[in-house]
Amino acid sequence: MKKIILLVTLLSMFIGCGKGDNKKELYLFNWSDYIPNEVITDFEKETGIEVITDYYSSNEEMYAKIKAGGDGYDIAVPSTDYAEIMLKQGMLSKIDKVNIPNLKELDNRIADKITFDLNQEYIIPYSVGATGIAVNTKFIKDFKKSFDIFNRSDLKGKMTLLDDMREVMSSALIIAGHSPISSDPSDLEDAKKIILGWKANILKFDSESFGKGFTNGEYMVVQGYYENIVSHMNNEQSKNMEFFIPEKGAQMYIDSMVILKNSKNKENAEKFINYIYRPEVYVKIIDYLETPSINKGAAKIRTTTPIYTLDQLKDVSLMVDLGEALEAQSEVWNEILTD
Repeated sequence: MKKIILLVTLLSMFIGCGKGDNKKELYLFNWSDYIPNEVITDFEKETGIEVITDYYSSNEEMYAKIKAGGDGYDIAVPSTDYAEIMLKQGMLSKIDKVNIPNLKELDNRIADKITFDLNQEYIIPYSVGATGIAVNTKFIKDFKKSFDIFNRSDLKGKMTLLDDMREVMSSALIIAGHSPISSDPSDLEDAKKIILGWKANILKFDSESFGKGFTNGEYMVVQGYYENIVSHMNNEQSKNMEFFIPEKGAQMYIDSMVILKNSKNKENAEKFINYIYRPEVYVKIIDYLETPSINKGAAKIRTTTPIYTLDQLKDVSLMVDLGEALEAQSEVWNEILTD
């Protein structure tokens, strides 16, 4: 009997080790240039969990890949509107918050904005900011801090807008005095006219290389995200950039960590999220991105000054699920791209 028990025990240990080996991985699907390498490597050293990262350049790309059967990922980092879509469609796994005690550091000013998951049962904010416009002040001295800069024919071929329907359409709708989630044909026609005016002067719609293009001088004006631009710059180059949130039409984003429904490494995913929320870890992220801190502890020890504050984002429009307006806006957007 003892021999049988010993054999069973050894088999259990062997099988358990096999499972443990398989569980020493975490598959992260994230935006590019969005987390310092040292945060990943330090997590790997501390936990023994290997983080395998794949990247996307838009929410649409991320969503399409997962929806089409990209079940290999554990964590994705969608923006608010796509996090809401994924939640409604049952694509997310409920998070065991007992495993994320550091969530107490989340700033309520951000938590309260995610009205479709107020208790953070599925969606854990990662970063917050606003889409803005960067201008090369070495060559452009006078300009309005608004989307009107894209109407300037003297800058034709030297500017880019994001290759992102939500960002561009929503801004144009707001500028036209309409709701950013409108499906009214008249409202969408107004937005289309505005965007076509911009399109006449831009080099292209670009969501992938605008940061590098701006840094190397290929573009003089870009719509984009501050952190994606400065990550390519040295201190001297950054002196010639002015980044501003447009007076009208600006979009706010909250990118959040979600655990996918078919995650095979859910426990590791929760360990990673909890690790990110340590103030001494999260401060590395905001000092790298130079964005406002959603982590109360990290806000007290950061060494950089954010380009804008949480209070300044108070009245900026937060992107939410388009719902039934998605089809109508997508149709108009495709017309804009092919016009």
